[in-house]
Amino acid sequence: MPISTTQHRRTQTVGTGATVVRYSPLLAFIMAMATFMQNLDGAIINTSLPAMARSFGVKTLDLSLGVTAYMLASAAISPVSAWLAMKYGEKRVMWVAMLLFTFSSFLCGIAHGLDAFVCARIGQGLAGAVMMPVGMSIILRYTPKSDLLKAQSVTVWPALSAPIIGPVLGGYLTQTVGWRWNFWLNLPVGLIAVFCVLRVVPAEPPEGAPRLDVRGFGLCAFSLTCLLSGLQRSAEVGTERFVALGLLGIGAVTGGAAIHHLGRHPTPILSLAPLKRASLRYAALYPGLIFRAVFSSAPFLLPLFFQLGFGFSPARTGTWLLAYFCANLGIKPATSAIIQWAGFRKVLFLNGFLVCASLLPFVFLTPDTPAILLGLSLAFAGMTRSLQLTSLSTVAFADVGQDERGRAASVMSILGQTGSTAGVAITAFCLTALESVYGHATVSLQELHIAFLITAVFVLVGTLGFKKMPADIGQEVSGHGLRQ
Repeated sequence: MPISTTQHRRTQTVGTGATVVRYSPLLAFIMAMATFMQNLDGAIINTSLPAMARSFGVKTLDLSLGVTAYMLASAAISPVSAWLAMKYGEKRVMWVAMLLFTFSSFLCGIAHGLDAFVCARIGQGLAGAVMMPVGMSIILRYTPKSDLLKAQSVTVWPALSAPIIGPVLGGYLTQTVGWRWNFWLNLPVGLIAVFCVLRVVPAEPPEGAPRLDVRGFGLCAFSLTCLLSGLQRSAEVGTERFVALGLLGIGAVTGGAAIHHLGRHPTPILSLAPLKRASLRYAALYPGLIFRAVFSSAPFLLPLFFQLGFGFSPARTGTWLLAYFCANLGIKPATSAIIQWAGFRKVLFLNGFLVCASLLPFVFLTPDTPAILLGLSLAFAGMTRSLQLTSLSTVAFADVGQDERGRAASVMSILGQTGSTAGVAITAFCLTALESVYGHATVSLQELHIAFLITAVFVLVGTLGFKKMPADIGQEVSGHGLRQ
């Protein structure tokens, strides 16, 4: 199929010579496939670690190198993703990154030693860091603002579903066909996604990248690597905690130097200018960063709640988590109508209180709680989380112009990654500290109840931040007040 034919489906030339972009659900779904592959891979690996350790002849904890390698490689390359898209073109960078991720997944599956596995995970991390912001930039290029809510409704489901179904699917594959299939699962998905990008995404000429800001790239990469590594280690005890604090300190100092450099450089590797847009600032910084941290901690906290707090088996835990996942997706058809009816500010502010309220039942639930009440609590938490995350992801780019889309997507991706890492790290730190306070040998239901209460307080603090959000923010995207 010629590119011109494909592009005609997505654009229409009017009499004045201007080109009107038309929404393509297929394009949004292709980018969702890439995101799902990446998110599922991160969620599925934890269930395979014991089996992989036996296969490699190492300790289970040694395999944390694979998780760390992915994260650090992703942090290091993230700042340069927008520059790569400008220099080589978004379509080319996207399909190459997808192909690299797919090939690295294949290498993970055939690895017979820890060193080979870590190298393959580095390849996945490098590709994954590019796929998310460049994919979002492509969606922003070919989606009018009035249809952005539709596109985000499609692209946000991987973030909602992958962390929930990943552990269940990973456990099943590991027990039946072996841990290697957790990585080989990416092969058909990745190859189909690459084929679709080559056939569907129009070929745009590169925009012309400025000279690479090597100093800014080095400062950003080093700062992000130290910060994320420090956050990941912060829940450890003994000397590891001092190492974590040291990494956080170095990352903070280097980060300050990076921000100073980026603000003065004429063509910085990572432009902070998009953060001047109110929509991106609310979604990516305060209070959006708090919600992303909280939502990333749910796939970590809920399995612990059921397995360590209730004594459920992994299979039974997975069954209950499916109720949470189904509620996440169940509200999707109504999300657009709710946002159009109320507007972004009201939804984010009022639903923020509902998210807070949805966490409170988990402060009191016990193994003796009736199944119907437990199911309703999970469903309520899943629905409110879905509505809040979709609203945040959509409003982020409401004020962003076409010329800023790549830079805005890079900033959003980096801050989102930082928030996700921080959410898990803070939750793990709280559990470790509470475990020490109560003198328990392992995490009990008492510590988990308090962890949910702390999480609810964080959500409340974040919700209050939406009170000052402009009432008409994202009006062109939501349609609120325009179609009445």
